[in-house]
Amino acid sequence: MTTPLIVDPADQRAPGTGRAGRGGRATVPAGRPGGNRWLSRGAVNGLLAIAAAYTLFPLVWLVTAATKDAGNILGGNVFSFEGFDLGHNLSTLASYDGGIYFRWYGNSLIYAGLGALGCSLVSVAAGYAFDKYRFRGKEKLFAVVLLGVLLPSTALSLPLYLLAVKTHTVNTYWSVLIPVLVNPFGVYLSRIFSAGYIPDEALEAARIDGAGEMRVFWSIGLRMVMPGFVTVFLFQFTAIWNNFFLPLVMLSDKNLYPLSLGLYNWHSNANATPDFYPMVVSGSLLAVLPLIVAFITLQRHWKAGLTAGSVK
Repeated sequence: MTTPLIVDPADQRAPGTGRAGRGGRATVPAGRPGGNRWLSRGAVNGLLAIAAAYTLFPLVWLVTAATKDAGNILGGNVFSFEGFDLGHNLSTLASYDGGIYFRWYGNSLIYAGLGALGCSLVSVAAGYAFDKYRFRGKEKLFAVVLLGVLLPSTALSLPLYLLAVKTHTVNTYWSVLIPVLVNPFGVYLSRIFSAGYIPDEALEAARIDGAGEMRVFWSIGLRMVMPGFVTVFLFQFTAIWNNFFLPLVMLSDKNLYPLSLGLYNWHSNANATPDFYPMVVSGSLLAVLPLIVAFITLQRHWKAGLTAGSVK
């Protein structure tokens, strides 16, 4: 008589695993996280390299195309070393139509510089008031501000034009400067910065010392929220510098044009006169410089604003 073979469950082996431990739980050998980690890092770096190349390619094209004449630009020989003509392009750009390009350049600096500075002051003051003061209907009014963030600027151009007609400011500097002083997103951002940067205790101490509300805001609140001020300034400076539709609606005198509108007119003429192409490309290259200078100059305050509160 054959005795049946009795197998202890503790001695069973799970397929593809080592010897089972007590309770029948199999011991799974450790994997290779190092390979997965390097694979993930390589994929991320590859995606970042593709994104950087995609971002920088138009700038590289602009730099090389600014050194070419109209024939090489239209012929597609932008990246070749032949036909270097940067000096002639800049000379033509400066002398065409009495140097109107640099008048447009000055107009853009006025619109963007004064507009961004005024908008930053208004936004920070409004955000400070929404954060530090209590008044009736505050949250409802702030909800209206948030609603303004959702409205596209192009939808407001016609109402702004009708208001400018009523106030007789059409085709003046004020028709472009006044509308850009209000930025709902800047107010929203300033309230967040005010809540994170300005402690109520500092304001109460200033009030106890006899400082008025304007003195408290100007000497304490504005200084503490300066990273937020710079952040709003950079955003608004870039938006006004690239603004196109509002000047197109408001302005008819070409001496008041900003760079965006002036270069657009030159590009429209380039279809009939190809000699405008080098001027458009060279002018576009010079138009990028103020944005680069602004970000490099103010990035210290901007980075401080973005990373504040991350380390205690």
